[in-house]
Amino acid sequence: MVLAFASRRLLDFASMSGSLSRRALAIALFLIAVALIAAGVWWFAFTAALTQLDERGRADLALSSDRLGGQLQRFRDVAVLLSDHPTLVPLVLGQGGAEKGASELLLGMADKTGSLNIQLFGEDRLLLASAGSGVLKTGAVAAYERALDGALGAALFVDDQGRRIFSFASPVFQPFGPSQGAVLVSVDIETIEANWPNDPSPVFFTDENGVVFVTNRSELTLTDRSHTPNEPTAGRPPLFPHFEERLIDTHSLWIWDAGPYLPRRALHLTQPLPVINMTGEILVDLSPVSRIAFLQSAVAAALCLAFGALLFLATERRRALSDRLAVEAAANAELEARVQARTRDLSAANKSLRREVGERQEAEAALRKAQADLVQAGKLSALGQMSAGISHELNQPLMAIRSFAENAEEFLTRGKPEVAAENLSRISDLARRMGRIIKNLRAFSRQEKEAIGDVDLVGVVDVVLELAETRIRAEEVTLVWQRPDIPMIVRGGEVRLQQVVMNLVSNALDAMLDADQRSLVLAIEPAGALVRLTVRDTGAGIADPAKIFDPFYSTKEVGQSEGMGLGLSISYGIVQSFGGAIQGRNHPDGGAIFTMDLTASGLEQAA
Repeated sequence: MVLAFASRRLLDFASMSGSLSRRALAIALFLIAVALIAAGVWWFAFTAALTQLDERGRADLALSSDRLGGQLQRFRDVAVLLSDHPTLVPLVLGQGGAEKGASELLLGMADKTGSLNIQLFGEDRLLLASAGSGVLKTGAVAAYERALDGALGAALFVDDQGRRIFSFASPVFQPFGPSQGAVLVSVDIETIEANWPNDPSPVFFTDENGVVFVTNRSELTLTDRSHTPNEPTAGRPPLFPHFEERLIDTHSLWIWDAGPYLPRRALHLTQPLPVINMTGEILVDLSPVSRIAFLQSAVAAALCLAFGALLFLATERRRALSDRLAVEAAANAELEARVQARTRDLSAANKSLRREVGERQEAEAALRKAQADLVQAGKLSALGQMSAGISHELNQPLMAIRSFAENAEEFLTRGKPEVAAENLSRISDLARRMGRIIKNLRAFSRQEKEAIGDVDLVGVVDVVLELAETRIRAEEVTLVWQRPDIPMIVRGGEVRLQQVVMNLVSNALDAMLDADQRSLVLAIEPAGALVRLTVRDTGAGIADPAKIFDPFYSTKEVGQSEGMGLGLSISYGIVQSFGGAIQGRNHPDGGAIFTMDLTASGLEQAA
């Protein structure tokens, strides 16, 4: 008996040990999987952010390159402008002239443009006039010789005082002949750098030898870009101490010890600038990208660990649940008895529920009738607000008809029937215009009871804009109606759609009453199986977009409008009844933008 008891204990212990070993192995494998997932998430997030950083860095580098090119372009234009100046050309051609006046001209131009020096040379490097030093710098000889060949010359060099100089040389031509001299304009690069803003990323421009000639970081000035610390150059320090370059896809990443004011890990981008014979380069800090990638991988690891913990708890609870099943089997019998008793109660409750359903159906019918009345009231309110403008629209043609009729009578008396016929034709056109206005008003004001059908959304917008034309013109609003060339057929009701569009247009006009720039933009475009209407204004925008469709919510000041904040709520209900959707939000460039999506119908026939 003792041996049997001992044997059972050993078997239980062995079973428990095996279970613990399997559990430990599963946990270890799970942790390894979590580590791999976190590493994959980090790599994906890092490379994706790196691509975005590359685009932003190239944009910043292009902006800095354009800024440098524009500033140097100003000095090249000075050289070209002075190359045919009537005071300087005679000196070059040997026709005599006032050398003092020429020097004063060059000095004045140098003061106005901020040039370091402006010089006039003849052939054989003969100095004819100068705004400063009269020596042709060795580094500017190439630009001078290119100008003597008849082309614009440019050179960049470091003078004997350690200044970085950029020189432009423009040829001075003989009348109908070759170049006989050159105007040389030199600028100190340090004066250009002083006017640059404080860019967050280091930007530098290297010459054809790899020397940093222009930069927004003074510690990089005149360092050698083309050599590493193991390959020092005579007289120039290497650019990057402890430099290491790594390639990820097509991106070049630099790791270097550059001091406290330069990023230790950066994305390196280049852009050739052949016009000024330099290469633009930028180093974008990778710290934000690495930090974001680390946070995303940490979140992924935390989610995986949380999922693993829940799975572990579920497994443990499953073991405990198996013990409870036996107890619940006994409870099921008692439950069946209770179900029979409850069924009787539910039968009685079902009768009560049917009675409640009937009451709710009656309430829904009353609600639909109230909504229809609100829609009609909204349309009549809109017509009331437009009444003054509509009266003006009808009064103008009436006055014109009266004037044309009197003129026609007078022309008939004078024996000029052809002129009278022209006046009668104008009267006919005005009458048709009045008829169209009255027809639109009558159609807009009637209460629609027809079922949902096919409606041309372009025609609906045309009618609304014609009704609101007077107000748009009176409030000096710029209307941009991007009207499609083909009909856009949607499912809905014509009059109710007119009410929704009129509500959106009226709200947009109300929002721009105090705006300096008033622009109303409408556009219709297909969006898959939907047709989208966009209405945008340049007003103050929506204070709380999440509440814009709530009943009695309004952004208008007290006393500014007679509306009760029901227009958009009603419009929302109308569009929902058509199976569509309407949304409102603030536009990034200012103002509000509303979009209405309706189900397309018959677009292939319309196309």
